[in-house]
Amino acid sequence: MIKRALISVSDKTGIVDFAKELVKLGIEILSTGGTAKLLRDAEVNAIDVSDVTGFPECLDGRVKTLHPAVHGGILAIRDNEEHQKTLQQQNITPIDLVVINLYPFKETILKEGVTMEEAIENIDIGGPAMLRSAAKNHKFVTVVTDPRDYEKVLEEVREKGNTAFETRYDLALKVFQHTSHYDTLIAAYLGKDKEGFGDTLTLTYEKVQDLRYGENPHQQAVFYREVGFQAGTLVEGVQLQGKELSFNNINDANGALELLKEFEEPTVVAIKHTNPCGVASGKDIYEAYSKAFEADPLSIFGGIIATNQVIDGRTAEKMQDVFLEVIIAPDFTEEALRIFSDKQNLRLIKLSNITVKKQKAIDMKKVAGGLLIQDINKNLMQEIETVTEKKPTEEMMEDLVFAFKIVKHVKSNAIVLVKDKQTLAVGPGQTSRIWALQNAIKNSTHNLEGSVLASDAFFPFSDCVEAAFKAGVKAIIQPGGSLNDKVSIEACNEQGIAMVFTGMRHFKH
Repeated sequence: MIKRALISVSDKTGIVDFAKELVKLGIEILSTGGTAKLLRDAEVNAIDVSDVTGFPECLDGRVKTLHPAVHGGILAIRDNEEHQKTLQQQNITPIDLVVINLYPFKETILKEGVTMEEAIENIDIGGPAMLRSAAKNHKFVTVVTDPRDYEKVLEEVREKGNTAFETRYDLALKVFQHTSHYDTLIAAYLGKDKEGFGDTLTLTYEKVQDLRYGENPHQQAVFYREVGFQAGTLVEGVQLQGKELSFNNINDANGALELLKEFEEPTVVAIKHTNPCGVASGKDIYEAYSKAFEADPLSIFGGIIATNQVIDGRTAEKMQDVFLEVIIAPDFTEEALRIFSDKQNLRLIKLSNITVKKQKAIDMKKVAGGLLIQDINKNLMQEIETVTEKKPTEEMMEDLVFAFKIVKHVKSNAIVLVKDKQTLAVGPGQTSRIWALQNAIKNSTHNLEGSVLASDAFFPFSDCVEAAFKAGVKAIIQPGGSLNDKVSIEACNEQGIAMVFTGMRHFKH
């Protein structure tokens, strides 16, 4: 039976009404500081914890509940005779219900201009200790940290005088998830300026939404977000129209955004199954989209579009000609929104800070029994070195850099062919580099004469140079670094192809 409750909350949502209902049920209330004052102002009888402990709150409230009279009352095993004897000897009354939520550490660190001192002052000590004590003793003690659980607790106490064991278990689990999240936020904040990777890794995320299903319909899925300001990422986007985003939508959209951030001029990126299928830059959004669409009109069907420009009515009209899953842009004009409204299932995502790049982030890949962690691939090249007799023209060099930005985001082995800042062919995810090039050439609907080629890694043989020459490629950009670099350089010299090395490989697995 619940006879005594301890209430001490930072988030005071609904706490007065909850406490009043507890009093109606004959439950005695202990409280502290601001919570006690709030309850008494609302004419709820609340006993100060200091009256129970015989010790006043001190050190600006840092110490108030860290006392045997509190933790003994929470942790005592009710059906243990020795524990009950100790409670009687020490004049400790059991506490059956603990209602606590913690100092607002997350809210504090998210404030602009917050100091380290202010953040540290919002690290709760007594709160987590009481929550963990109550959660550990959930066989007998009910612990509540979320105001959304108040009503469920009241319903059960009204009916039976106590909560069901299953409810106490679920609430205890919720506590340990909450305190783990809280401590991980603190550790992440204190270590935010540290370089490298620590000996242990604890990550915490907050749920954005449950997804209809995962990569396939038989898989469950959910979308979580990192805590903090995530400018330029999908979690900051505002969906203006369309169905819920799916697992694959989110995964593809993330790939589109990461590639888009490589460009500053008006650019459109089309993604299909995480690979670029059409990328182009132009003088404005209409030209960029037109070129991206024409790059591969077949693959763009059912794809994801991301652009760094506001989508206007003229561009929206052209986009209406093909089935698209998602369009992401910094904004949409009223005319564009009106045009898109005819396709209610089309997802429109407004991401006003779409061009913001993350300077410090990690890339994670889950493997059976472990987790691989690396820095995000934020660099493009170490240097540009022309290694052939023929030098690329200025226009060629612009296309080479354009192509290399794209191939960085294509699944390895990866090949990209470009002309006039428009992809003409993309060869992703092959086990042989020559196969990637052959597939790209074979499946392109464009005349490749005068195009340039980018490879995510070096050429170990001359076969790619020879195939590129036959297709009409005039310049190649690749990392270099093979023991056989000389072979591909000589092949380029024989065919009159310019080739530059970047000194930086971009495998993407």
